[in-house]
Amino acid sequence: MKFIRLALAAAAILLAAAPARAALNVVATTQDLASIAQEIGGDRIKVTPLAKGYQDPHFVEAKPSFVLTLNRADLLIVVGRDLELGWLPPLITQSRNARIQPGSNGYLDPSQGAKILELPTGTITRAMGDVHPLGNPHYWLDPENGRRIAQAIKARLSQLDAANAAYYAQREADFGRRLTEAQQRWKAQMAPYKGLKVVTYHRSWANFADAFGLEVIGYVEPKPGIPPTPQHTLDVINAMKAQNVKLILVEPYFDLKTPNSIADKTGGRVVVLPPSVGGVPAASDYFKLFDTDIALLLEAIKAAGAK
Repeated sequence: MKFIRLALAAAAILLAAAPARAALNVVATTQDLASIAQEIGGDRIKVTPLAKGYQDPHFVEAKPSFVLTLNRADLLIVVGRDLELGWLPPLITQSRNARIQPGSNGYLDPSQGAKILELPTGTITRAMGDVHPLGNPHYWLDPENGRRIAQAIKARLSQLDAANAAYYAQREADFGRRLTEAQQRWKAQMAPYKGLKVVTYHRSWANFADAFGLEVIGYVEPKPGIPPTPQHTLDVINAMKAQNVKLILVEPYFDLKTPNSIADKTGGRVVVLPPSVGGVPAASDYFKLFDTDIALLLEAIKAAGAK
């Protein structure tokens, strides 16, 4: 009996002295996903975003350092829907990290559980521009999809790190509670402008418009990923005049020359809105992204006299 007590005491000392499990190494392709992952993972993960919020996530420079970052990852979270098709797949291959290859437990595409808009039907050709055949990939701009992303991350972190499953569940529940409160505030702020018609540069704002009751009547791009043409710009000007549209929403990484020209000819106003966390300094996390966009939008609505 004395030997057993000594053995148990020795085991307890060894367990107490053992270092805590190293934090899971999480890599996210965007700062939006990184922000939500940090909300759920807390101090049990180390999260690194690849693309910065001020970059166009379709066209990210594939830095060699990304390969090393991916090589060390336990979990890779991607936007999916082919958003990163132009730069991410070779990096995953070159990382030689079996844990994060598509189909493995360390590869998470939360778009699978999200509400996806603009799913194309029929044959897609290059003549249609950079159409995403799997639907609009900017789905994180609906807070309800932010909730779904958080749930997917919680489930995968719990799978990879079962010992901390309760911790991840508690943090996801807290995130969901705070998101519900914020949604009520955001919707109340936008409620007077439900049905407001806007023009956007790229098709980034479909989910945002769906969530907050905006109507997108046209785009500065004639087709996704195709620069503005004189005839299309004239068509947009005529459409805005006909429907009394006053706002043009533009992502920070697009040239303002054509949007400003359209605004001059329509009496409208250009609003530069960050579609991602980190797009401007104020949008420093997922909640502040919506706080920032809605504040900028409300300011522009009042300045333009839009209805």
